[in-house]
Amino acid sequence: MLTAGDELFSRRGIRAVSVYEVIERSRVARATFYRHFPSKADLVLAFLARREQQWTLGLVKAESERLGDTAEERLLAIFDVFDDWFGGDAFEGCSFISVLLQMGADHPLGSASIGYLENIRAIVREHAEEAGLRDPDGFARSWHILMKGSIVSAHSGASRLRPRIRGHPSRPGRR
Repeated sequence: MLTAGDELFSRRGIRAVSVYEVIERSRVARATFYRHFPSKADLVLAFLARREQQWTLGLVKAESERLGDTAEERLLAIFDVFDDWFGGDAFEGCSFISVLLQMGADHPLGSASIGYLENIRAIVREHAEEAGLRDPDGFARSWHILMKGSIVSAHSGASRLRPRIRGHPSRPGRR
């Protein structure tokens, strides 16, 4: 059910997908669906939590830490991760931004999205603190704006950030 919801929500948006479509695609009984997700909002919240695990922690955090030896390199590596993401077949934008824009900041799903976006900014803030920057919170806010802007830009067709933002001579394939 969550996989079906994920596929539908990420391609068509929250408002455009009905519970009936998720039930039909996942091939479960209606009662089974409602036993696990009492409402569509509960399914969307599970979808967002799953996206945080897969995208925020599994891709952005893990890959930037793998690519960067220092805090500064990890910050720059975020855009290398984005560049690979934007150029891949799986790029569909940021679910947190999409849900926030569809539902609005005052809606519980929009509010949840704001929380997930703050978690991404916290990763940036952590790297900024490790780098010894004078204003890690201010830096994280500005860096996060750049991150979100690059996602919106990729949606508009500017999908590649080439040339690479950062390079590391010890990593083959990175400029």
